[in-house]
Amino acid sequence: MKFINQVNTIFFDLDHTLWDFEKNSSLAFKNIFNNRSFPFSHSKFLTFYIPINHKYWDYYSENKISAEQLRTIRLKETFKALKFNSTAKFIDEISCEYMKTLPTQTFLFEGVIDLLKHLKPKYNLHIITNGFEDVQYMKLKNSKILTYFDKIINPENSLAKKPNSKIFNYALSLVKENPKNCLMIGDDFFADVMGALNVGMNAIHFNSTNEPKHEKCTIVNSIKELHKLLN
Repeated sequence: MKFINQVNTIFFDLDHTLWDFEKNSSLAFKNIFNNRSFPFSHSKFLTFYIPINHKYWDYYSENKISAEQLRTIRLKETFKALKFNSTAKFIDEISCEYMKTLPTQTFLFEGVIDLLKHLKPKYNLHIITNGFEDVQYMKLKNSKILTYFDKIINPENSLAKKPNSKIFNYALSLVKENPKNCLMIGDDFFADVMGALNVGMNAIHFNSTNEPKHEKCTIVNSIKELHKLLN
């Protein structure tokens, strides 16, 4: 990582990078299951929901569906796969309940707070996320890591989504930095790594979702590994 000596600004992705999305999402749905009756278990629901959610998030990132469509279609497809009859009203209720509950969950990957405490005096720290602005803000606030970051860049204020170069160029213009002095850290190879590299930024792939290995940049599999690299 020869570039690290010239880096003064670090952009983090949030979900699957700092904030443990799968764990927090599971807990949010568990709360919903505790308050409602379903003919299948919480774990069986997640077995279907998780890959469906990933698929539709990719569609959302590629501008194939809107934010409103994403909120409901992932549930509609999951219930369909489970052969569970559901009305549009019921799906909307579950979606609203989930979106309200999700950002109240506060599990971070192990070592995140120590890492941010270590980095904050040395670097300018920011977030670039494809998540919804209000939801991501509450995740950061409730997890008590909001104060570590100066700028929160998202599709609503940048009018673009990763890996589109527009969101990265917007971030660079916002912080007034040369891309060579910036580092992007995220879990998604295409959205975070290639998106950043394509505008001249440096990148570290925080491979928390077991994506295929590559040689485009440094890969780490834990916050502990990341901490050692940025020591």
